[in-house]
Parts: sequence; structure tokens; C-alpha cells
Amino acid sequence: MNLRTRLILAFLAATVLPLAATVWITTSLLDRSLGYTHTDELERLSSTLEATVRQFYQRERDALKQDALAGRVMPTAYDASHTERWPDAVRTFWDSGDAERFGLSGTDGNQVDFLRRSDGGTSPRGVHVYTRDLGAIRMEQLSTQLRQTRQFVGSIEGRDLRRGFTLTLLLLLGAAWIISLAPLVFIAYRISRPIRQLTEGLTDFAAGDWSRRLDTGLPPGVAARDEVGRAVDAFNNMADQLRQNRERLVYLTQIASWQSLARKTAHEVKNSLTPIRLTVEEMQARLQPPDRTFLDQAVQIVVSEIDSLERRVRAFSDFSSEPPINPEVLDLNAIVSERVSLLRPVHPDTTYHLRLEPRAPRVFAGADLVKGILTNLLQNAAEAAGPAGSVLAITRSVDGHVMVEVHDSGPGLSAEASATLFEPTITFKERGMGLGLSIAKRHALLSDGDISLIPGELGGAAFRVTLPAPEGLPTTEHTS
Repeated sequence: MNLRTRLILAFLAATVLPLAATVWITTSLLDRSLGYTHTDELERLSSTLEATVRQFYQRERDALKQDALAGRVMPTAYDASHTERWPDAVRTFWDSGDAERFGLSGTDGNQVDFLRRSDGGTSPRGVHVYTRDLGAIRMEQLSTQLRQTRQFVGSIEGRDLRRGFTLTLLLLLGAAWIISLAPLVFIAYRISRPIRQLTEGLTDFAAGDWSRRLDTGLPPGVAARDEVGRAVDAFNNMADQLRQNRERLVYLTQIASWQSLARKTAHEVKNSLTPIRLTVEEMQARLQPPDRTFLDQAVQIVVSEIDSLERRVRAFSDFSSEPPINPEVLDLNAIVSERVSLLRPVHPDTTYHLRLEPRAPRVFAGADLVKGILTNLLQNAAEAAGPAGSVLAITRSVDGHVMVEVHDSGPGLSAEASATLFEPTITFKERGMGLGLSIAKRHALLSDGDISLIPGELGGAAFRVTLPAPEGLPTTEHTS
């Protein structure tokens, strides 16, 4: 189970239980609140009021009828010969054929009417209307209010408030929960993605993929702010350091093998050269004068070749020996200027340019090793540039390391030369030993630095020497 899934499950576990508890508590409170409602009281009150109004209305009708029959109330007579002038209620009663009827009139029904048909005899044919005033009691208004109250009570009873409120609550809580889940999924992805990349990178790196690096998703030069981003940066830095240390270890291991071979070769060749030289010189001393000229020429050729072989033997001996490492704080600008001053008389036709950092960068390394490295690179650059050529030396400080670059205006290096540039016994110069760059690289590695081939500014080859700065190291201040 990956980290993103774990974070989402943790969110679910942390929110589902409080959500369920919230729903339960809310619905319980709703049930308790609904228990205090007055719908039953309203129902009983409206029923009682309706019965009271009906009784009152019935009593008033009976009283009005009795007064009308006893002659205590004078009617309003409507003659049948003028029906077109009758009120609508009276005409409707007459058309119905009923003998008598009760109705309401006045403002909102504050009067009770007793309508009685008269078919002639002692009184004209028509309708007699007897009226009784109810005072402030308005029957139609009371009927309307009673009907509305009953409808309201019925609507309350017809609603399932608990279910509606519960559904609304669940919808609101669910929406809030889903909205809060979305950014959590996004954050979980942002957190788990670099961690997953870091795990995959470590796995690939452990499997031998030394070029594996992680993408921080930030522009170059921008440092990460969170812990995961710093972990990715730390992995990339660790991978770079391990790759560099591995390359150094492999190169030093190869150099050690070549040194062992060089010692054996130098010893065997040296043992053979000495008796050869002595024998040739003895032959030259014993032969008679007639053969002297030819013999002198032959001896000179043989001795010259022996001298060449001896130089190569000395070069192999120097290569196989372990140089003393006595690191100290050095002024790199001073050493570069000194090496250039020593080589100018040797290459008077070569123009040397210096681009030195004004702050005088310091390095922590052995003085003899640094001087040997710079002498080799500046000498090679002058030879590659040739007469009327140019050599450029640059110093700079970057991220706790000090760099010196040597550029030449020569023809540059081929792909074949670049591939085997730092291997011993390989040379592309007429009088070269093929050991100078390999010795320089070994000295740089022994000084906790390195030498690499870089693009040249003058059109030819260019080398960069990286050496450690003295900050944080137990040194004794000394410059040379």
C-alpha cells in the first residue's frame, strides 16, 4: 500500500467516525426538539374553536328564527314583482324553492340573515329577510382563520421533518467532506510523488544505475523549502558525490594497476639498458681506426636510443612512485601566475592571458601536486597552440570549490583522443610519454579534486581543475 493511499485512508478514518457521531447527535436533538412542538395543541384548539363557533352560530340562528316567528324582529320584505332589484343572495334563495334559509351578511359575516319565503295571503308574495347583528364577531373571518389553521396543522403533520432534516444534514456534511477530501488527495499526491520517486531512485541507484537523478520540479538554482524537496536535493547531491567518488576510486584502482606494470617494465628495461650501453662503449673502445667512423655513428645512434629509452624508464618510474601529500592553504592566483612566468621563456611565441578572480581564491592541497598539475596543463596548452597561439588561464570559486581552467587556441581534440585522454601510455604527441595527463589527474584526485575536459573558449582544448577550498578543514595558514 503506497503512501498516498495510506494518507487517504487515514483521512477517512479520522473523519467518518466524527461525521457519524455528528449525524447521530443532530438527529437525536432534532427528535427531542420535535417532541416539544405544539401541533397537537393546535389541533385540539382549532377543533374546540370550530365547535364553539358552530354552537354560537347555531344558537344565533335559533334565536333569530324564534324572534322572527314571534314578531320581535321586523323583516325586510322583497316583493316578487320586482326580483330584478333583489340582492343576489335573495334571488338565489327564491330560485332554489326552499321555504327558509340562513345566511351571513354584513362586514366579514357579522350579521346572521334568516330568509323566509312568502307565497301570499296576509303578506305579499316574495321573500322576508330577518337580520341579527353579531357585533364584533365576524363569522366569515373566523371560518377563514379556522380553515387556515387546520390546513397548517395538516401540513405539519404531513411533513416528515426528521427525514428531510436528516437528508439535508447528510447532503451538507457529505458535500463538505468531499470538498475537503479533494485537496487532501491533491496534497497526498504531491507528498507521495517525490517520496515514490525517491524510493525508485534509491532502488535504481542501488541496482547500479549511477546516472539516476530525481526531478524536483523547481527551476535550476531554486532550493526546495519543504522536507521532501530537501530530501530529493540531498539524494541528487549524494548521487553526484557517490558517482564522483566511484569514478575516482575506479580511476585510482586502474592507476594502481598501471603503476605496478610501470614499475616492472621500468625495472626490466633498466636492467637491460645498462649492459647494452656498457657493451657498446666497450666495442667502440676496442675496434681499430679503419672502422672507427662507421662505429662512432652506430654507437651514437644506439646511445641516443638508449637515452630515449632511459627517459621513458624514468617517466614510468615517476608514474609508479607515490607522491608525498602535504596539503596546505595555497593562493591559487599566485601559483598560476608563477607557472605562467616560468613557461613564458620556454614558449616566447605563445601569448598567455590571465583571468584571475579578484578575491584571490585559496585551495587546500599539496603545493608540489598543484604546481605539477598546472605545469603539465599549461605546457600542453602552449604546445597545442603552437607559434603565435594563445593560452588562457582562469580562476574562480563555486560552491566551496576552487576551479582553474586552461584554454588553448590549438586544433582541439578528436573523439578518440578525448575518450582515452587520461589513460597512461597513450600519447598523441610526437615526443610525448603519454603519462602527463594521467599523472595530473591522479594528483588532482589525491588532493580531493578532479580534472575534466570542457568546451574551450579559444577554439581548442580546455581543461578544468577542481580543488577543495580550505573552509572547515584543519589547516595551518600558509601561502605560496
